[in-house]
Amino acid sequence: MPVVGRLAQLAPDNTEVKPISRQSLPRASVRGKFLFAGDEKFYVKGVSYGAFRPDELKREYQDFARIERDFELMAAQGLNTVRIPHTMPPRSLLDAAQRHGLRVMVGLSAEQYVGFLIDGTKSIAAIEQSVREKVRGVAGHPALLCYALGNEIPAPVARWLGGKRIERYLRRLYRAVKAEDPASVATYVNYPSTEYLRLPFLDVVSFNVYLESEERFQAYLARLQNIAGDRPLLMSEIGLDALRNGEEHQARVLDWQIRASYAAGCAGMVVFSWTDEWHRAGAEVEDWAFGITDRERRPKLALDIVRHAVEQVPFPQAETWPRISVIICTYNGAATLRESLGAVCRLTYPNFEVIVVNDGSTDETASLAAEYDCRLITTENCGLSHARNMGMKAATGEIVAYLDDDAMPDRHWLQYLADAFLRTSHAAIGGPNIAPPNITDTAKCIDNAPGGPVHVLLDDETAEHLPGCNLAVRKSRLLEIGGFDPAFRVAGDDVDLCWRLQERGWTLGFAPGAMVWHHPRRTVSGYLRQQKGYGKAEGLLEEKWPAKFNAAGHHTFGGRVYGHGIVHALFRRCVIYHGHGGFAPFQSLYERAPGFLATLPLMPEWYLLLALVAAIAAMGIIWPPLLLAAPLLLFGIALSIAHAIGGGLEASFGTMPVSTSQAARMRSLTAILYLFQPLARLCGRLGAGLTAWRRRGAPGFAFPRKVSSATWTNDWQEPSQRLEGIVAGLRQAQNIVREGSQYARWDLEVLGGMFGGARMLMAVEDHGAGAQYVRARITPRWGNTTRAMLLLLGLLAVSAALSHQAVIATTFGLFCLLLAVCAFRQAGQATAALLRALQQSQNAPPE
Repeated sequence: MPVVGRLAQLAPDNTEVKPISRQSLPRASVRGKFLFAGDEKFYVKGVSYGAFRPDELKREYQDFARIERDFELMAAQGLNTVRIPHTMPPRSLLDAAQRHGLRVMVGLSAEQYVGFLIDGTKSIAAIEQSVREKVRGVAGHPALLCYALGNEIPAPVARWLGGKRIERYLRRLYRAVKAEDPASVATYVNYPSTEYLRLPFLDVVSFNVYLESEERFQAYLARLQNIAGDRPLLMSEIGLDALRNGEEHQARVLDWQIRASYAAGCAGMVVFSWTDEWHRAGAEVEDWAFGITDRERRPKLALDIVRHAVEQVPFPQAETWPRISVIICTYNGAATLRESLGAVCRLTYPNFEVIVVNDGSTDETASLAAEYDCRLITTENCGLSHARNMGMKAATGEIVAYLDDDAMPDRHWLQYLADAFLRTSHAAIGGPNIAPPNITDTAKCIDNAPGGPVHVLLDDETAEHLPGCNLAVRKSRLLEIGGFDPAFRVAGDDVDLCWRLQERGWTLGFAPGAMVWHHPRRTVSGYLRQQKGYGKAEGLLEEKWPAKFNAAGHHTFGGRVYGHGIVHALFRRCVIYHGHGGFAPFQSLYERAPGFLATLPLMPEWYLLLALVAAIAAMGIIWPPLLLAAPLLLFGIALSIAHAIGGGLEASFGTMPVSTSQAARMRSLTAILYLFQPLARLCGRLGAGLTAWRRRGAPGFAFPRKVSSATWTNDWQEPSQRLEGIVAGLRQAQNIVREGSQYARWDLEVLGGMFGGARMLMAVEDHGAGAQYVRARITPRWGNTTRAMLLLLGLLAVSAALSHQAVIATTFGLFCLLLAVCAFRQAGQATAALLRALQQSQNAPPE
């Protein structure tokens, strides 16, 4: 019998409810970006149920004959979740859901209590006690999917109380839930008007979103995925009013809303709502019809659409999927390779191959790989990039997907990657890499420490950098750039590849659902060796890409870095867009770039600077005025410690509760790693010759001087073309070049080093018949820091001489002279480089 006809027969209130046996439902849990029921991934296919008119005893869910019929119909349509948005249902409702194989998302009504915080009629302790009592009533029930602390605290109320107070309020309720039901999953149902709330403690990020434009809906999903980070994203309400839009339009919109939610990597969705029957503020709501059935449970067109949309998730079976070659490069990785290959074997993608490149391993890697259905390539130990290229050459797929030997892909990893490639023209696409939940406490601390493999996004969907542990590239693009650079044997290969792809004008994409589990280092010594290797890789990168590094030898990304151990709340600077009167429908949190103090303690040279200040303070034994450096030293040490403590306090160790003492130990170790990571990077950078004081430019000494030139030319060019020619010449000569902003009174700047550089201003006059008069002015430049250091060293030298401290005066005088010579040389070399590039551009033959 057709579904519609069956529903019509089941609709009357006197329909007999047949007894259904209680189903065994394993408890839901969070693993990375998704929910699981036991060992099976659980995609939420849900529908909102209620609110309904309460009876005289204020019971909203009391008609259990109707509830049984509704639940049977829901299960028949392929739905697996019922959301009770505003009320804690009785345990008997969860029993009914279990009988039909449904799970329940229950509401704890935080939004209804929040008014008490304003008028003071109920204390936060009383609200917490009320929540605890609700949780006790259903704690541990097999049909319980998760607790929703609340649903859409109104934006004006959140603005009135302030975001911080709302965040503390929800955090306290979250802890109360975990105290009563430790293994439960907890969320808060947010909406775009309070998007700015920071709720990192939640297990699942849930949002109600009503957007009728498919393009805007998909764009906002990408934004929400970046807010969710490593946690699952649940679309807790989607839908459309059929009364105002018509049933056909409601069905069409729900179709793409559901499919877009799963394709974007969401853990699931909840359609609002099951029925048009809805009660609010003491009255029946008659002027809308969001239900996929009407008030009498007669099906609408949307019901059949929802059933078809949830039949195959996350994607319907396509006729053809692109062939993908999964390449795992390994060197002595037998300890984790079995786990990685086991996960690859569980991939559900229909058209892929697996290639293992054994880079000269001396352990049992080769014999272990031979146990699996994969192609094994064994080479001499030539490094990671060489191994990646060997896999590329052997690949038969049009997409090459790289995994590390300690990374385990989610079973739908390749589907998410393939879908992203089919929808976009990106040259490469990656996804999140998340630490497995079953790692040691030490590994969890290392996962929260700085310096791990992270992705960098220019916007919500376009990446600037993708780590190599989860990186897929179109093979054609990879071949065009010649594959990976073999110079990068251990690290830096992915950074170099991303830069070379973008240099060709191609883009990189990010697919939040393409998740892999990636083991962090297991020991502190292993982590420090890794950071030292990264420091060496930075030296190689700087040698190849000098324009990507600043004067101090650090490369900075233009996009936002996502991952643990980056910048924590101690130094966070944020503003919230509320709109006029606080009525903006989308109220976002905007984070400003980390300030100088936020990034300074993570710079490898920071400890060298502290050592220098300590040496100056120690010289105070000979000349007491130098003891004034001691407070500066103490401030620097305090800044490092505060930065480390902040990182430890903001560390996240998963959803499972830990004891207070265990959490204290883990946060302490994380803070220690914050302190030692820059030292390890420094050792690697020094070994690679990457220092702030390294020599740049041509050998020899060029005196810095202001240069002006004016030239007639009949070779007419756009001013921007002339500048581009000069920039090309400078970069070809391995100079670091910056172009002026729209507000600058200069066009180009060459950085000669950390202490000096030069800027050029160009003015082009048109005189007709192709004639131009080109003026250029080159000006040496020293930064304010260099000037301040010269002044300070000079004053110290003079003061020591006046105090008859010859040794100290000579020491500071020599340092001042050395700095001045270095600054003059760097500014002179930058001036000469600009002058040469200018002259070459003027002498170049016309194109």
